[in-house]
Formats: sequence, structure tokens, C-alpha cells
Amino acid sequence: MKKLINEPGDVVSEALQGVAAAHPDRLRVDLENRIVYRKDAPRQGKVGLISGGGSGHEPMHGGFVGLGMLDAACAGEVFTSPVPDQMMAATKAVDAGAGVLHIVKNYTGDVMNFEMAAELAAADAGTEVLSVVTNDDVAVQDSLYTAGRRGVGVTVLLEKIVGAAAEEGRPLQEVADLAKRVNDNGRSMGMALTSCTVPAAGKPTFELAENEMEVGIGIHGEPGRQRLPLAPAREIASMLLDPVVSDLPYQQGDSVIAFVNGMGGTPLIELYIMYNEVAKLLDRAGITVARSLVGNYITSLEMAGCSITLLKVDDELVRLWDAPVNTPGLRWGA
Repeated sequence: MKKLINEPGDVVSEALQGVAAAHPDRLRVDLENRIVYRKDAPRQGKVGLISGGGSGHEPMHGGFVGLGMLDAACAGEVFTSPVPDQMMAATKAVDAGAGVLHIVKNYTGDVMNFEMAAELAAADAGTEVLSVVTNDDVAVQDSLYTAGRRGVGVTVLLEKIVGAAAEEGRPLQEVADLAKRVNDNGRSMGMALTSCTVPAAGKPTFELAENEMEVGIGIHGEPGRQRLPLAPAREIASMLLDPVVSDLPYQQGDSVIAFVNGMGGTPLIELYIMYNEVAKLLDRAGITVARSLVGNYITSLEMAGCSITLLKVDDELVRLWDAPVNTPGLRWGA
């Protein structure tokens, strides 16, 4: 195992110390509870937005805390859900009287622990909490970590769009309804060229031969739809995009945000090759790309591979996407 770490057991706590040291202008970090906060949270009259999950998917979620996105993010151990006490502490800390929205990826531990945290916060402080669960992965119906579809790339787009709505001062129910609308109109699918190595395990999660790829992989290394011989980028793009387009389904005349995400170990030169293939396929299908996003935003440590996400959008969603954002992981207009 070759990693830039000290001790495997200290990876998350030391990374959070690094986040605190790197971004004191916009973030504050509760190292004891492993929570990243927007520096000016809570903001009176603003709905608080919280997400979280296992570490190892950076910049998700801590890198999306700040103006125009999240108010707090809870960090679990690598690929392990945060505990309810963390989520309750974050919920109470960002409640400024307008309520709190939990944005939860559909992994069993995350869903269960966020539900417990909402109940605890309501009982302890009277905080009004609503939740939205993202479940955009079309690769499999159930996985090692979920009942139902996994929450993946749409989570990034949802946190940005809903963050802009909360910034405008919209009420909790309206913000929650918008989050559900985004989730309902987004689909994703990913693939892997290599495994990743969880520091505490010290060895790859799974093995892939040099001439193999896993199509439909999850962000924790969960098995995909099938293991296939390595193929050119144009074929891989079609393998990922075709199930995404047909699932909603997306239709000729639709406008979308097209998101090509790296899994952590794939360089941008390859991600842009993939985006080029995606753009050509969408053009042939008569689907208009309103906005695009390319890069490493929801990763799986150093896994090589990518995912493709489409989100059907209208003028309102595009406007919210374009609204100012200032976080370590996403920034424009601010």
C-alpha cells in the first residue's frame, strides 16, 4: 500500500485537520465530532443543509460546504457512515429557526443514522427536519450497501441546486420538494478500471486484470453489472450512457446537465475524452446539454474509472445551477 498517510487509523482525523488549516476563511471544523461547518452558519432565517457519509469520496461532502451549498457535512470513517450523534450535533448547530434538510445518499447506514439523528434533534431541540434520499444509480437495483438504488452523482448536482434555493431564503418544504424533483430527474452509472485500497484494509477491495473493467461499479467498490474486456472510450461511454438515457427516459428535445465524474484515479485528459464521447451521443439523441461538469467530485479514493450523470433541467434549475457558489470543491460567481 503506497499512500501519503501517517497511520491508517488517523487518516480521517488528520485529513479534517488539513481541511481546517487550508480553508479557515470559509470553514470551521469540529474535530471532535468530525463535522465540517460553513464558517458563518447558522444564518438566521435560512434553511440549514446537511449531508455526510463515509470519507474517501472527497470532495464530497466536506468540500461542498460553503456559500451556495451545504451548511455542514459529517465525516464517517473511510466508506463507513457517520454516527447519529454527529448528525444530531450538526443538525442542531445549523438550525437558525427555518428548519434543516438532510441530504442522504441511499446507503443503509446513512439512511438509518440520519433518521435517528432527525428524531433526536426534534426531541432534544424541537428542530424541524426533512430528508431527501438520492438514489440515481441505474446500474443495479440493490447492492452490498443498499436496499434499492445507490445514491451517487446526482447528489453533487442536488447539493448545488438546492443550496442556491436555500440561499434565496426559500422555506423548508419548498427546498425539500425541489431536492426530490432533482433526484427524480437525474440518473447515473459508473465503471472502474482498477480497485481502490482502503487504508485500514491495506489491500485492494477487489481485483481486476489489466485487460478487464467493471461496468456498473459502486463508489465503495461494490460489484457492477458485469466484468468485461477493456474497451475504447467511445464504447464505454455508450455502455454507461445508454442505460442512463433509457431509464428515465430522457427524450429528444430534453435539456440536461451532463456530468462526467472521475472516481479519483483518472486524469482529466481521459475524463474529457469521455465527455467528448458523451456529448456526441447526446447530440445524436437530440438531447441538449444546457450545462456540463467534468472532474473528480464524488470519488472512491484512488480508483480509476468514471461515472456519467444526466439531470433533466428547465430554466429554473439552470438558474439555480448558475447561482454563486464558494466551496473548496466547487466555485463560481462568488
